[in-house]
Amino acid sequence: MDRQTISAIAHLDHPVAAPVSEPHLERLLTLSRLETGARILDLGCGEATWTLRALELFPGTTADGVDISSQALDTAARNAESRGLAGRIRLHEKPATEFPVAEPYDLVLCVGATHAFGGLSATMEEVRRFLRPGGLALIGEGFWETPPTPPLLHRLGATLDDYADLPGTVTRMEDAGFRVVYGHTSELAEWDEYEWSWTGSLTRWALDHPGPDGDTALAAALDHREMWLNGYRGVLGFVTFLLRHTG
Repeated sequence: MDRQTISAIAHLDHPVAAPVSEPHLERLLTLSRLETGARILDLGCGEATWTLRALELFPGTTADGVDISSQALDTAARNAESRGLAGRIRLHEKPATEFPVAEPYDLVLCVGATHAFGGLSATMEEVRRFLRPGGLALIGEGFWETPPTPPLLHRLGATLDDYADLPGTVTRMEDAGFRVVYGHTSELAEWDEYEWSWTGSLTRWALDHPGPDGDTALAAALDHREMWLNGYRGVLGFVTFLLRHTG
């Protein structure tokens, strides 16, 4: 079972695919105040949950969603069709780093997908290329709630510099040519809801599908749960910023 399939199963009960509740997702999108004719780009869109909701909130807008997962994009296409949005979103199966810049966008999203560009700083450079002057970005990124121990960093396969603390994350965003106009720091309850959904969806699927694939899914769920409960819970935070390009 490949990582894309594991991810698709893990997010069945939490399609937001980030530790952000639906009310906070809607608040972040609403504050973008997009006008009729605005263009939206979602880099690492997954099932396009954020973008489809933006299209509903702002009826005169259109969007492009980019992801490498064919399974997630298939789900996004079905959801767009069922919600009457298929004619307003174009889905592209390719790495975000290979998506060409054509016309500029009014809002660029990259929530929980900065790894696609090699980290936050590189992501901000790429996002800026896609935005019109004065355009908006919605970026979701991890940060250190408390300093991680060396053993935890080793378990995560991370370094201390992979994330900053919350003030340092704001600085990284604004040093890249943006100003924060709103932010949402995910609450512990949002993290817990996300993680219990992630591990629970995989566990349920594994129990319903005994055999090698089920064993793989269960092992992934248990490994993830162990890493979360006895590792990064309360250490790794998540923040989503609405930013305005100052260039």
